[in-house]
Amino acid sequence: MLSPSGAVFLFRENNIEVGVHWLPPGGGIDPGESPEQCVRRELWEETGWTDLAPQRLLCTWEHDFTHQGIPVRQHEHIYVTSGPERDPVPESPDAHWRWLSPEALAGLGEPIWPPRLADLLAGPPVEPVHLGLVT
Repeated sequence: MLSPSGAVFLFRENNIEVGVHWLPPGGGIDPGESPEQCVRRELWEETGWTDLAPQRLLCTWEHDFTHQGIPVRQHEHIYVTSGPERDPVPESPDAHWRWLSPEALAGLGEPIWPPRLADLLAGPPVEPVHLGLVT
């Protein structure tokens, strides 16, 4: 999610298995759901926003982690959407989120998923970039 000023909307996660990291709204594709339908649903579930649509695929990547003690290899497709800066509705008291300017994103000092997000947004590629397996 990008604002007209170029800020990106990210959540800050901190869990015992993966640690601290920032990431865009997202989640798994439900059976029978297209990637575009998934983007709309996940934005609605995590932010309450219903007026956004995926505009283009920015990148894909894979990473390994554990979830509840189970090893997982996750394949992610990161889409760009655009809209005004606003708060999630309804805002969850457990959610930590921020609109980050390109400068703030580049100097964040904590891991960002997907890797290279700041670079990809600074000079958006013509074609989606496959980052491969990131360890």
